[in-house]
Amino acid sequence: MEEIINQYKINCKTMALLPAAHLDYHTIVLEEDQRLFIRKTPIQLINAACLENGSTYDGRRTSVMHQTGFKRKIPIPFKPSKGIYTFPSHSLTDLQCSWIFYKHIRKMIQYQSPERPTIKSIIIINNGKQLPMNVSHFTLEKQMQRTLTCIYMFSNLVG
Repeated sequence: MEEIINQYKINCKTMALLPAAHLDYHTIVLEEDQRLFIRKTPIQLINAACLENGSTYDGRRTSVMHQTGFKRKIPIPFKPSKGIYTFPSHSLTDLQCSWIFYKHIRKMIQYQSPERPTIKSIIIINNGKQLPMNVSHFTLEKQMQRTLTCIYMFSNLVG
């Protein structure tokens, strides 16, 4: 069995935060070279990362909404200077909500298979690994576009 960790700090290697319906841990963190099992939920990790980087989750969310006009599934800038941006795959109230880190995405492909009907898309990570997602390709593309808008807006605010 893998080691279960109490705390985790989102960093440049963080590729995804995946929700886990498990008694001992609530998040699977995918990093460039490892998979970690964390007792905290993805949103708890997101909240902690926002606080460590000078704001609250609600503050970052409100700022992105103000700058972009987005109302739902808001991308979150953790460290614009380091290119660390993430977006939710689903609504925060959805138990399947994963957080995907933009700079680690190589490409996304639409997926259909009778053997795996719940898988609708696959995200190809920069290291070549595949991340099957139960979300439409259209929704993921929209989330990527929103995050790119967020990156543009926040890089112009910084500079």
